[in-house]
Amino acid sequence: MYALVFRLLFCRMDPERAHHLAFAWIRLAARVPVLRTFAAAFLAPRRKELRVEALGLRMHGPLGLAAGFDKNATGVDGMAMLGFDHVEVGTVTGHAQPGNPRKRLFRLVQDRALINRMGFNNDGAAAVAARLAARRAVFRTTVGVNIGKTKAVPEEGAVADYVASAGALARHADYLVVNVSSPNTPGLRNLQATEALRPLLTAVREAADRTVPERRVPLLVKIAPDLADADVDAVADLAVELGVDGIIATNTTVAREGLGLRGDPRTVVETGGLSGAPLKERSLTVLRRLYARVGDRLTLVGAGGVTTADDAWERILAGATLVQGYSAFVYEGPLWMRGLHRGLAERLAASPYATLAEAVGAEHRKVTA
Repeated sequence: MYALVFRLLFCRMDPERAHHLAFAWIRLAARVPVLRTFAAAFLAPRRKELRVEALGLRMHGPLGLAAGFDKNATGVDGMAMLGFDHVEVGTVTGHAQPGNPRKRLFRLVQDRALINRMGFNNDGAAAVAARLAARRAVFRTTVGVNIGKTKAVPEEGAVADYVASAGALARHADYLVVNVSSPNTPGLRNLQATEALRPLLTAVREAADRTVPERRVPLLVKIAPDLADADVDAVADLAVELGVDGIIATNTTVAREGLGLRGDPRTVVETGGLSGAPLKERSLTVLRRLYARVGDRLTLVGAGGVTTADDAWERILAGATLVQGYSAFVYEGPLWMRGLHRGLAERLAASPYATLAEAVGAEHRKVTA
């Protein structure tokens, strides 16, 4: 049914307009008590065997919504209703900003991929913090907040900008993510260099602790798939050294070559970050490298090219405790999470592992056994 709606309706619309329409429907459904109850019962049945503990948090399962879909924390309950075990909102910046000029979101339907150059369009840290503070949760779900640099802020002011966002949002976040890997904010990826990343992560950690002294807000960093292997290692080592809680691998890619893209050449060459199925292998490679480097000292989150239950299971075996998706949801629709949970439970039952925790990183132990 969704495939028909996508082909006949959404595919005929500008992708950003289609996103806003679909998201509005989700939020509307979540506001109707009877409808949301039945929807959640069907789309988000709880499976005890998939429960996980990560970042000091208990979650219904390992599968979450990556940042970028719910930029302003307006639909957390709607996404939980659809079965996402955690919802990462943002990217949120210190100041509200409109993002880049439209058109800025493109579909590669044949490739099951998206290209975006949104540019962190969002309402700003103060507005999102107020919205999260006012939220009365209908469904219990983990809420992460992804923060980035305001475009108008120069690189030398980046630390203060992130600190302002962390100060506003930490109290309302189950975990915080420092996003230094979007290709759509000029100079942002320069912050992945360890000499820039060290003071940034240190300052954000201190800001979160200062704002929320009664609990530790887990802090993660999100990296690009385009980092050289040596830079991946350097970020991993720095994260361990600073006591960062986790790494999300990965954000979108600026690469186009070597991905086997079949889409319209005029769309393929659009600037921006590419997400979806073509990103799978590189994101998986980065994840494997990270786990080989840090083992279970950090919580790793696998993102980029996750479409099927096999993809999610592969990320877990490669070292991911949590798995995130976004682009596949656009193509697969509201039944996507239900199918992923069912498929993941089936793969766990057929495996030699009693729990998902036992399966995390298992492929590395086989290699070294």
